[in-house]
Amino acid sequence: MTQAYPPTHATADMPDHAPLCAAPDRHPRLPRNPLPRGACDCHAHILGPAAEFAYAAERIYTPPDSTWSDYRHVLDTLGVERAVLVQPSVYGIDNAAMLAALAAGPGLRAVAVVAEDVPAGELDSLNGVGVRGLRFNLVDRRDARNVVPAERLRAIARRIAPLGWNIELLINLDQAAAFTVSLGDMPVPIVIGHMGYPRAGARPWIESPGFADLLRLLEGGQCWVKLTGPYRISARELPYDDVDAVARKLIAAAPERMLWGTDWPHVMVKGRMPNDGDLADLIERWAPDAATRTRILVDNPAALYGFAPGERIGD
Repeated sequence: MTQAYPPTHATADMPDHAPLCAAPDRHPRLPRNPLPRGACDCHAHILGPAAEFAYAAERIYTPPDSTWSDYRHVLDTLGVERAVLVQPSVYGIDNAAMLAALAAGPGLRAVAVVAEDVPAGELDSLNGVGVRGLRFNLVDRRDARNVVPAERLRAIARRIAPLGWNIELLINLDQAAAFTVSLGDMPVPIVIGHMGYPRAGARPWIESPGFADLLRLLEGGQCWVKLTGPYRISARELPYDDVDAVARKLIAAAPERMLWGTDWPHVMVKGRMPNDGDLADLIERWAPDAATRTRILVDNPAALYGFAPGERIGD
């Protein structure tokens, strides 16, 4: 593919299985209250320009261009000084767009997607430019959805452990059988996206045995959770108040291993597109205590992704 597709136009060379996404709100507003210095967005994707970084043919959606320049505008508006870029599924194992954004300078880290037989030299190279973890998407696949490939994860975990990396999972935990057994003894930190990303929704999730299992996994000390994508698990529109109880319980269980992120540019959102200023305001609903918010927004990302004191985007 050699051109970017706007969100309302299809072309003949677009695969039938890759529907167009809505674009993010291009006019983020200021948060209601300023975020603390050193705040980090721990989950965002760089998409395009497609004319330069072509999407994979096997993708399941087609996003409009949402580039590093676009994202930088969001960060500057929100007052976010650090960010963790996460490789989106539309690029498969081609991390080029994300790595190009990493070259913008300090204050950035990334989570990559690689082949399981990736050479050690490539891992070292990725580490040198700011990659700090590997992502495994167990949701957007044709078969074995939400099946944890425990032995394969352990094998790659042993390889990345000396680098101090983590493994990040996109997984619907409410449909993942015995995930605590599969993930409980990994030799690296395990990061769970979107608060467990339950397909059944937020309220059934918090009342389920699977959520109790997630809390037990948090007790083990190796599991981290991203407080991201509330619109992906909520049955409501902003402020997604049915997610409040989920986020608060997770924070209460392990405030030292909670991470926050925008999930920009909000690909495949089914409802009304949220404004990133509104999303930034949600952290106050979930963590009313300022010290806890600073831990989630500043201290936890610094510990997991290795930000230096005072390191900021643009320095």
